[in-house]
Amino acid sequence: MDLVTAEEMRRLDRMTIEKLGIPAIALMENAGRAIAEEVIAFCRSRQYSCRPGWYGGRADGYGQSMESDIVRGSGGAQPPRDFRVSGDRALTLDTAAAEHWLILAGKGNNGGDGLAAARHLREAGIAVTLVYAAAPETLAGEAAVQRSAAAALGIPAAVHGRDAIDFAGCTGIVDALLGTGSAGAPRGAYAALIAAANASGKPVVSADIPSGLDADTGELHEPCIHAAVTVCLALLKRGLVQYPGAEAAGRVVVRAIGIPAALAREAGVQASLLTPEVLQTRLRVDMSRRRSPEGHKGTYGHVLLAAGSLSMSGAGLLAARAALRAGCGLVTWALPAALMPYVIGAAPEIMLAAAGGGEDGTWNAGTAAEVLRLSSKRDVVAAGPGTGRFTGDKEWLRMLWEGVQSPLVLDADALNILAECDYTGWTGPERPVILTPHPGEMARLAGVSTAEVQRDRIGLARNYAVKHGVILVLKGSHTVIASPQGEIYVNATGHPGMGTGGAGDVLTGIIAGLLAQSLNAVQAAAFGVYLHGLAGERAAVARNHPSALVAGDIIEAL
Repeated sequence: MDLVTAEEMRRLDRMTIEKLGIPAIALMENAGRAIAEEVIAFCRSRQYSCRPGWYGGRADGYGQSMESDIVRGSGGAQPPRDFRVSGDRALTLDTAAAEHWLILAGKGNNGGDGLAAARHLREAGIAVTLVYAAAPETLAGEAAVQRSAAAALGIPAAVHGRDAIDFAGCTGIVDALLGTGSAGAPRGAYAALIAAANASGKPVVSADIPSGLDADTGELHEPCIHAAVTVCLALLKRGLVQYPGAEAAGRVVVRAIGIPAALAREAGVQASLLTPEVLQTRLRVDMSRRRSPEGHKGTYGHVLLAAGSLSMSGAGLLAARAALRAGCGLVTWALPAALMPYVIGAAPEIMLAAAGGGEDGTWNAGTAAEVLRLSSKRDVVAAGPGTGRFTGDKEWLRMLWEGVQSPLVLDADALNILAECDYTGWTGPERPVILTPHPGEMARLAGVSTAEVQRDRIGLARNYAVKHGVILVLKGSHTVIASPQGEIYVNATGHPGMGTGGAGDVLTGIIAGLLAQSLNAVQAAAFGVYLHGLAGERAAVARNHPSALVAGDIIEAL
């Protein structure tokens, strides 16, 4: 599933209209019908029950992944939890007489989409009232055509600032005020209508994006619609998969309107939601992880892990166990010699190698030589979990960067060390480097605040990966994977319960384990993140509550 910026969406619109000859009014008509169908589906859902978790999501987020919150819909109302829908949605509703929806319409194309939806809703027997943010005569182009059609049908209309608007008397609101073309905070009538819609307590269905949400970054301007459902038109917008925008959007349904998805590559779209389809067709990952009948431990690769210290031995143990659970054949854990007696037998499947270090169980610069010696016979090296900071750590990391010949995965303190180095001048072999920072580590790497990282996770991750020639895994809700070529993947699995100590160490081990099995670096990073999130979901269910989840549960759920 492609993810687009506002500019990319405009480009696709133009290509569809000018290159393919599909009239803009046809696209608007399709958009209006799609919005109306989703409003009707929402109304039908009230007939099943008012249980949370179908549209809008459960308050605790329990048992749901991002993938289940984003639906590519093409019709057919279904009972709760049956999210994959197909067929043509009939525009009829048994309880239509009980419904009355306000259609908040701006003067641009987004407003035109809402006006088209109003006609289809009325045709279905649902009472609608148009609420214009600006005088109807100011509408132009296709939106003006839709205004005239609505007026010819006698659909009731009100204008903000001129007529009384009964928010209390409606059963729902369609937000068609501001689309992807808007920028900055809503003002004037738009701000007033957004505030009134939010204050009404009535469910809101947004057209394309919630008004007031930045389509590219997910930033919420003040005020911003908080929708129960967002009917995303044609292609998924980046801002709908980044927080806080993802929360304001509610349940997102992606609806086709006549813009061919195949045009996305031609338009330069490089970002995708990381779904099984994308993993299998775009990244060519064998998600079954099939094993050869003739395979043996050497077939599936050997990971070297440089991790752990006396005070943080668990980080190394978690990463090593995760690498094995990810399917690699062998794991050697290089650790300070003084730590070894404390971890012998903790996981008998793991081989231990003393790398020297201080008597207090810490690393020092001299241990790099032993790690490099060990790395010469291993397929992938991962470093950083639980190492801590130590004297000579910058020299230690530079030796690994320049000396390790196999793919290199850096996490945790290795990233904090890297953030204090000008590593653009470091020379190393032609092999991939994967960095796996959480937002705080990313802030240190990029030299910005954590808030700036979170403001546009996709854009920042892409720019950093391209600039530094690394594969970047920016962890967090909806983890972002960025390649040196500018490709972006936003993860569709995961769970709030995974915000627990050691979960990142587990991810490092999974990615390293997949790399050892001959996946390329982008495949391993993307599939590793996907599996990590999926295992977190399974573990949360097994524990009966997400807050009970610990990092080891994720390993056991792989």
